[in-house]
Amino acid sequence: MRQETDALDTLDDAVAAAAFRRLVRHLRHRHDAQNIDLMGLAGFCRNCLADWIREAGYEGDKAAARELIHAMPQDEWKATRQSPATEKQLARMEASLKLNARNARD
Repeated sequence: MRQETDALDTLDDAVAAAAFRRLVRHLRHRHDAQNIDLMGLAGFCRNCLADWIREAGYEGDKAAARELIHAMPQDEWKATRQSPATEKQLARMEASLKLNARNARD
């Protein structure tokens, strides 16, 4: 069951924004951390971050949000940074997504 109050909600927005920017810049640097691996391990990836900023009020479209996170158009990122997913990576991602869905219901 979820807590009714979360100390994270008391975090100053400027501090939270600085931490978010640091996370995104870290992921830009660590392109060896593939989206499929992030999804399999943590249940989110760079594309999720792009979706989340749109849900939080970013006015750009999906492509603009992903370009903001990737620091380049998504097609360029895929061509230069993304390797094909293996069956094992896909299976791990599917299992991780099921955990996300279960957590959303709790």
